[in-house]
Amino acid sequence: MDGAMSNPGAHRSWGERLIVLVPYLWLSAFFLLPFLIVLKISLSHTAIAQPPYTPVFELASGWKSLAQALSALSFENYALLGSDWLYLASYLKSLEVAAGSTLLLLLIGFPVAYGMARAPRRWQPVVFVLVVLPFWTSFLIRIYAWVNILQRDGLLNQVLLALRIVDEPPAWLSTDTAVYIGIVYSYLPFMVLPIYATLEKMDETLLEAAADLGCPNWKAFWLVTLPLSRPGIVAGVLLCFIPIVGEFVIPDLLGSSQTMMIGQTLWAEFFANRDWPVASAVAVVLLCLLVVPIVVYEQLQTRDLARGR
Repeated sequence: MDGAMSNPGAHRSWGERLIVLVPYLWLSAFFLLPFLIVLKISLSHTAIAQPPYTPVFELASGWKSLAQALSALSFENYALLGSDWLYLASYLKSLEVAAGSTLLLLLIGFPVAYGMARAPRRWQPVVFVLVVLPFWTSFLIRIYAWVNILQRDGLLNQVLLALRIVDEPPAWLSTDTAVYIGIVYSYLPFMVLPIYATLEKMDETLLEAAADLGCPNWKAFWLVTLPLSRPGIVAGVLLCFIPIVGEFVIPDLLGSSQTMMIGQTLWAEFFANRDWPVASAVAVVLLCLLVVPIVVYEQLQTRDLARGR
């Protein structure tokens, strides 16, 4: 009896164990295994063959063939990434665009989420639908719409000329500004919704208590609302920053060769140059860069939970 109580997991049913096991099986099948395949290709050598790299594992040839294939792997593709400025510039440009876009998204998204959370209850579903409405249209169609809006004789320049804000229609397409506009427009719901979910659950009596203690509104916002909304802010930042780093469609359609992000470099290596080993090395390094903020966030979460205990 005492032994059973000291070990509550001893009487878990097979169904409970299976429920716990399913996520690990999913991650192993659709993340770990593909990652290992890409990692192996990144350590291979480019070849004019099918597939376009060597060595290729031939399990039917036995352990000796497998050992020879493993011994032929090398890190020369990673050395190339470190020595060629093209790849370094692509990584730096991706991080720059992702950081700048995420900051803009936070500056725009937080007020929107705050307004949604403070809106009357009957209006919140309407506002929520307006925020997620762009998701009802194809992502590619929305980006092509921005191509039409931002072109030289597009809607944006027509409005600016009509309001006499500019004398000559400025060039928007094929610039960093167009890329930022497209990214902020496309990813705004990913920033707004997590922050709104956090603010909507906030206990408003805390603000009332702060007001009773003589705390001005701006100070109550800074000391109460902002700290309590931190989980939503962090979730929104991660949901935006991570996919923006690897963004391909928006910079390809709205940007120029000066806005060469790592997603475009990766696509060029795979499909234009057919250099799968180098492209795989680019993908592995990109994944490692994206894992860093996730690990940092997990460490912060663990530390906060430990302090809460």
